[in-house]
Amino acid sequence: MSNIRFDALKAAFEHRPAAVEVPEGKVKDYFAQNVFTREKMKEYISQDVLDQLFDDVDNGRTIHRDIAGVVAIGIRKWAMDHGATHFTHWFQPLTGGTAEKHDAFFTLGKSGELLEEFSGDSLYQQEPDASSFPSGGIRNTFEARGYSAWDPSSPVFLIGDTLCIPTVFVAYTGEALDYKTPLIRSTAVLCHAAREVCGLFDKTVKHVHANLGWEQEYFLVDESLYAARPDLMLTGRTLMGHGSAKSQQLEDHYFGAIPQRVLAFMRDLEYEALRAGIPVRTRHNEVAPNQFEMAPIYEDVNLANDHNLLVMSIMERVAEKHHFRVLLHEKPFAGVNGSGKHCNWSLETNTGVNLLAPGKNPYQNLQFVTFLVNVLMAVHRHNGLLKASIVSATNEHRLGANEAPPAIISVFLGKQISEVLDKLEHASAEEAIIINAKKEMKLGVSNIPEILLDNTDRNRTSPFAFTGNRFEFRAVGSSANCGAAMLALNAAVAEQLMMFKQEVDRRVEAGEPKERVLFDIIRNYIVACKAIRFEGNGYSEEWKQEAAKRGLDCETSAPLVIDRYLAEGTIRMFQSTGVLNEAELHSRSEVKWETYAKKLQIESRVLGDLVINHVLPAAKRYQTMLLNNVQTVKQVFSAEETASLNEMDYSIIRQIEHHSVAIFKGVEAMTEARHKANRQPDERSKAIAYHDNVLPLMADIRDHADSLELIVDDELWTLPKYRELMFIR
Repeated sequence: MSNIRFDALKAAFEHRPAAVEVPEGKVKDYFAQNVFTREKMKEYISQDVLDQLFDDVDNGRTIHRDIAGVVAIGIRKWAMDHGATHFTHWFQPLTGGTAEKHDAFFTLGKSGELLEEFSGDSLYQQEPDASSFPSGGIRNTFEARGYSAWDPSSPVFLIGDTLCIPTVFVAYTGEALDYKTPLIRSTAVLCHAAREVCGLFDKTVKHVHANLGWEQEYFLVDESLYAARPDLMLTGRTLMGHGSAKSQQLEDHYFGAIPQRVLAFMRDLEYEALRAGIPVRTRHNEVAPNQFEMAPIYEDVNLANDHNLLVMSIMERVAEKHHFRVLLHEKPFAGVNGSGKHCNWSLETNTGVNLLAPGKNPYQNLQFVTFLVNVLMAVHRHNGLLKASIVSATNEHRLGANEAPPAIISVFLGKQISEVLDKLEHASAEEAIIINAKKEMKLGVSNIPEILLDNTDRNRTSPFAFTGNRFEFRAVGSSANCGAAMLALNAAVAEQLMMFKQEVDRRVEAGEPKERVLFDIIRNYIVACKAIRFEGNGYSEEWKQEAAKRGLDCETSAPLVIDRYLAEGTIRMFQSTGVLNEAELHSRSEVKWETYAKKLQIESRVLGDLVINHVLPAAKRYQTMLLNNVQTVKQVFSAEETASLNEMDYSIIRQIEHHSVAIFKGVEAMTEARHKANRQPDERSKAIAYHDNVLPLMADIRDHADSLELIVDDELWTLPKYRELMFIR
């Protein structure tokens, strides 16, 4: 008998590492090969135009259309020299991914002749259909006009024969319909606020840059097995499946030898990423079987976010060449580690100083502590918003499970930095604070060099951890646009720095010594934000109780967490910084609620299909086989003998019946709950109904289906199992 699962397994075993054509030369020979870098611009654009362009970009000024026209000519020539035939505005709608519409580099003249064309207007803006993307009510179905506009701070690049132009996406009425627009706004206001505070310590600082280094986790699954799992294809995760006897409990996959087929994929992926100017540097096995990670060198936060979205697209394209499918879902497999996108965030001045790195003298350390404590204050004041920025239907499954941080935002500083803040809390203004950026530890083993310990340990359960010279926002999900979290963090810190600077200026102008004022305000902040600091186990029940006592946001329901976008303090913060207005905040909340409900709607429908059309038929076939066996035994053996012989069969038959009936009734209840949720009057109520009423029924159905997987004859089971999905190389 043909079985789709066994056919898929056969195909998976036949897949071998694909040949990878990566040049043997140095990386620098092909790095950014497909990017129109500033160096390449010099070959196609006159120096006077470039000087004006670079000056405008570096200082955040609008590019004049005349300059854009000249730049467009150079871009087109470079792109066509490299085989491009089309161009597209590449933008980031509120779907969380990217979007693009391709146009050819030509138009028709008055006489019908073909004319090569790419004008400044084509570079500057296009007009996608705004009503076809999520807008949260900003655009109605009949109000289609929206604009994508060139972001000159992020370089154009090639994908195949298409020139991609990074752009913002805004409504006809001016509101942002994307992640890039508010991210750029937040970066600008943060860097201005940080520069103003730097002026209290170093007047030579002219610019401050926000940096981001992301760590992208992902799973790989053989394409044949993927195709045999409708839930993976349609939702990105397994909606059912009993855990494998061996999973990650031996901790033998983490940092283990990379399988050859996976390594071939990684080499191909890195080559394509490097050609796109993405400085990927790290690759390794992650904790769960068939889970991996890649990470680049940090970059400007806007460019880094563009690169992360681009690399996710490249991953999917390259995976197909190697007969894999990439799973970017935060929790594709139950019972093992999920996938995150750790966002390492820092601030750096034009003078080369990392504002979140300890200095070499008391005055530099005072600057470091100033920025550190202001970040703590921002996270403390807006911990609910930061959680809302990363929560989703997919990340909800990951948070608080298998080494993922819990759904309570807290900050880990480490012993040494915590001791410094505790000392400062009780110190006098005249006391200097000395922080050793590194300290030496000798292992006492010959041939082993001295190891420099960072000034802080790491805490894997902390959602927002200080790691020596940066903060690591670990709660961001693997499939997310990290711009959502970064713009919230940027804006919160910008507001806090502005408040700090205003208080310092007010008191200094009143005649108080600046150093004394700085120490006094910082001490007050340390006391005020103490509740956000936590060094222990974020998984413990004791911490959940303690966090609630401290007044931290402990809500775990994603639809209710989204409410934080509309909190009074959040609206005031975003409006004061100019990052998002109230209409834009309402639209984002609506989109998040709508997306949440739709994802659960899809999952529940797929789950119903799986159990009705795969699980129950397999269970009934096996039950029928057992019943036939019972009848046969009765015909051969005496009644006294069959009483003991059929005991096992009867038990299994009853178990199958119990789980089958429970599944059938569960699907009926889930369908009714889904219909009721769909009838709710607004998106928020609908999302809450799906969370409270549909999700628990899905979990119950899964429990019964997973129990049947252990009972039913393996040859009758049509869906690839965890032991196959996670261990086929």
